Amino acid sequence: MQALPVELRQSLTGIARTPHLLVACDYDGTLAPIASTPNEAFPDQRSMAALRSLAGLHATTCSVISGRALRDLAALSRLPGEVRLVGSHGSEFDVGFVNVLSEHTRDTLAALHRELEALVRVTPGALLEVKPAAVAVHYRNCSESVAQRMLKVLEAGLRTAVDLQITHGKAVVEFSVVETDKGCALDVLRHEVGATAAVFLGDDVTDEKAFARLSGPDVGIRVGAGQSQASFRVADPASVAAVLAFLLEERRAWLHGDQAVPIERLTMLANERSVALVTPDAKVNWLCHPEPDSAALFADLLGGPSAGHFSIKPEHGALPLGQRYLPGTMIVETRWSRLLVTDYLEHDLASHRTDLVRRISGSTSAVITFAPRPEFGQVPGRLVSESDGLRVVGTSDPMVLRSPGLVWEITSDGVHETASAVVRLREGAPVVLELRCGTDDLSAAVAEESARHRRAASYWSSWAAGLTLPAVEPDLVLRSALTLRGLVHVPTGSIMAAATTSLPEELGGVRNWDYRYCWLRDAAMTASALVSLGSFAEAEAYLGWLHGVLATVPGPERLHPLYTLHGTQLGAEAVIDTLPGYAGSRPVRVGNLANQQVQLDVFGPVVDLVVSLATARGSLSDEDWTMVHAMAEAVSRRWHEPDHGIWEERHAPRHHVYSKVMCWLTIDRAIKLGEQFGRALDPSWIALRDMIAADVLKNGWNDEVQSFTTAYDGDDLDAASLFVGLSGLIAPDDERFQSTVTAIEASLRSGSTVYRYRRDDGLPGDEGGFHLCAAWMIESYLLTGRRTEAEDLFAQIVAAAGPTGLLPEEYDPITERSLGNHPQAYSHLGLIRCAQLLSQ
Repeated sequence: MQALPVELRQSLTGIARTPHLLVACDYDGTLAPIASTPNEAFPDQRSMAALRSLAGLHATTCSVISGRALRDLAALSRLPGEVRLVGSHGSEFDVGFVNVLSEHTRDTLAALHRELEALVRVTPGALLEVKPAAVAVHYRNCSESVAQRMLKVLEAGLRTAVDLQITHGKAVVEFSVVETDKGCALDVLRHEVGATAAVFLGDDVTDEKAFARLSGPDVGIRVGAGQSQASFRVADPASVAAVLAFLLEERRAWLHGDQAVPIERLTMLANERSVALVTPDAKVNWLCHPEPDSAALFADLLGGPSAGHFSIKPEHGALPLGQRYLPGTMIVETRWSRLLVTDYLEHDLASHRTDLVRRISGSTSAVITFAPRPEFGQVPGRLVSESDGLRVVGTSDPMVLRSPGLVWEITSDGVHETASAVVRLREGAPVVLELRCGTDDLSAAVAEESARHRRAASYWSSWAAGLTLPAVEPDLVLRSALTLRGLVHVPTGSIMAAATTSLPEELGGVRNWDYRYCWLRDAAMTASALVSLGSFAEAEAYLGWLHGVLATVPGPERLHPLYTLHGTQLGAEAVIDTLPGYAGSRPVRVGNLANQQVQLDVFGPVVDLVVSLATARGSLSDEDWTMVHAMAEAVSRRWHEPDHGIWEERHAPRHHVYSKVMCWLTIDRAIKLGEQFGRALDPSWIALRDMIAADVLKNGWNDEVQSFTTAYDGDDLDAASLFVGLSGLIAPDDERFQSTVTAIEASLRSGSTVYRYRRDDGLPGDEGGFHLCAAWMIESYLLTGRRTEAEDLFAQIVAAAGPTGLLPEEYDPITERSLGNHPQAYSHLGLIRCAQLLSQ
C-alpha cells in the first residue's frame, strides 16, 4: 500500500465512505496486462479477487467497461454476475444492447466486416475482432511499416463513411455502426444503481471519455503513461491490484466497522459534567467536549481509528489481564502483566474544561497514540510538539495534551495529524498524561496528580457511602447507582438517557438514535431510582431544572419530550455521513426527532418522582405542588388524545394503553400527594381518575388475546402495558393483569430478555430485547406470585452485564450480543428496582 501515492490513498479513503460506490475499470492494460494475442490477455488475479469482494459489499457496484465484445470479455475475465460487464466501448451491456440495430445498420455492419476482413487477410500480423455492433482491427503484431500502410488504406477507404464511429486505441482501430462511449456507459451505470460517487481506472485513449465524465468526489486513475484528464496515475496493472485492494479494505471497514468492541465491555468515565468511554485495552474511543451532547473529539466508537482515539498499550502487544473500577468510584484501571493504566476525568474544574488524566505505571515499554479528531473528525487539525506536550491547532476550542519528557512522532494522513510516542517505564516512576480541553495551558497543575486522584476517588466514594443498598447484588446495584450518578449533569441538574449516540439496536441496521439528552420521563425515573437508594440531591436538582424548562412554555402540555442538557430545544436531527457507525451501523445521528412528538405519558413519572422525594423528605415544596397541579390540569385537558407513546414510534399517534395509564397515575398520585401533605385538591380529579381507569379497562383490554394491548386500535402486545398492574390501576390478583403477564411473556419474552413489542413500527430491520422491559417482567412476576421466574430472569440480566458492571439498552438473545446506547439509564434503574424488590 505504501507504493500508492499518499494523495491517492486519501482520495480513496474519502470515496470509500460514499453511500453508494461505483467502481469501474477498463480491462486490457488495466485489469490485465496488454498481450500480443488478445485472447491471451489474462487478468491479474489479485485485481479479480478484490473486484469480486468489492462487488459483494453492500451498496457497492463494480463494473468492467471494455472495448472488447461482451462475450469475449465475459470469457476472459470469468467474473461473477455481481460484476457488471459492459463491452464494445459501452455499446453492449450484460443486460442487453443499448441500441437495437435496424436493418440498414445491420447491412452496413456486414459490408464493413467484408471490407475489413479482406484488408486484414493481406496485412501480415493484423487481427480482426468482430463485435455485435462493431469491427475492430488490431495491429499490435504488425511491423511499423505494415501498420502505417494499413492505417493509410483504412483512412483513405473510410474517409467518407458517415454512418460509422471510428475509435482509435492502443494498436487498434474500431469501426462501430452505433455510438460508443465509455463515458456514456459510466453515466448509464451510475444512474441505474444510484451511485453517489464513482472510481474509474483505465489506460487507453478511449478511457478519456469516462475520465471526462467524472466530477465532484469521483476519482479517476490513469494506468501508465500518456496525457490524461484523470486526477491520479499509477504505473501498471499490478498497481491497479493495489488500488483495488486498498479500496476494498477502506470500503469494508466503512461498511462493517473495524473490530468493534462488544458494547457491554466499554467502561464509562465520568465526573460531574462529562463522560468518556474506554475499551478493555485502554483506548479512549468516545469523548465529547465541551458537553456530553456536544460533538465528539474521539469517535473511534462510531468510525474506527480514523475517527479519533487516545490509546495506550504495551509496546510488544501483550493482551490485557483485566479492567476494573476502583471500588465505589468512576476511576478505571486497565492492567497488563507489567503495565497499569489508570484513567479518570478530573473534578472541580471551570465549566468550559474537560480534563482526562491517564496515569501509566509499570516496568515495560508502552506505546501511546494520540489522534484527536474534533467535531466528529470534520475539522482538520494539526499537532504541535512542545517541551511539555502537544498543542492541538486549528480547533475552535483550545486543547492541549500535557506530557512532559515524551518525544512525539507526528504523522499526517493529509487531513488529520496523529502523534505517537514510546515511553520506557520504571517501577515507582509513573508517567502522567493530561488531556486538557478548553485551555491552552501546558504548565504543571497546581495540585499533584496523586492529590487529584484522591479528590476524584473521594467525590464518588463519599457519595456512595450515603446510599442504602439492597441485600441482593449490592455491588452491582452500587455500580448501577454510580452509573446513573455519572449520567447526571451537575451544573444544570439534567440527566442523560445514555452516554452515547447511534449505538445500534441491530448490527448493520438503521435504528441508531442519539440519547445524550434529557428526556423528561427517563430523567424522572433515574432520579426516582436514586431517591429509593437514599440520594435526594439529584431529584431536587432535576426538578429545579424542570421548573426552569416549564418557565419557557405556556403550560406542561407544551413541553417537549426531551431537551438539551441546558434545557433548550434540540436542533434538527442530522446525520454525520462521514462516519461508518458502530460495526457498520449507519446512519450516525445527532439530535432526535422525538423532540417533536406528543408523549402524554411523561407527566406520570415526573409526578411519581415528586411523591417519592416529598415522602422521603417529609415535606412538599410549594413550587413542586404547583407543578404537580399544572400537570394534572394538563392531563385533564389532553388525556383523551392519541400520542406517540413511550417508544416514540415514527408513525401516526395512537391511543396507547401505557400513556393512558400514566395519565391515570398522574391524577392518582396528585390526589394522594395532596392528601398526604394537606394541599387543596381540584374536586374534579377523583372523577377524572375513575373516568380514565374505566376507559383503559374498556378499550385497552382485548378479549381475543386475553391481554391489555399496545393501543385501543389493535391486538398487538407491548411490554409497557404491564403498567396496568405495576401502576396500581388494577390489583395484582386481577385475572386481567395475570393474563396480561402470561400473554406478554409468551409473545415478547425470549430467554434472558423481553422485547418492547414485535409489531411493524414503520422502520426497517429489527431490534434486541430491552433490559428495562425484562425488569418490568420481573416486577410483574413478583406481583403475581412467581418469585422463581423472577429470580431466574434477574440472574440472566445480571449475567448480561459487562465485566465492569455496565449495561447498554438492549440484548439480542439470538446472537447473544448487547445492543443500543451505553450505558443506558433505563437498564440500570431497572436493575436497581429488581434487586430492591427481590430483597424484600
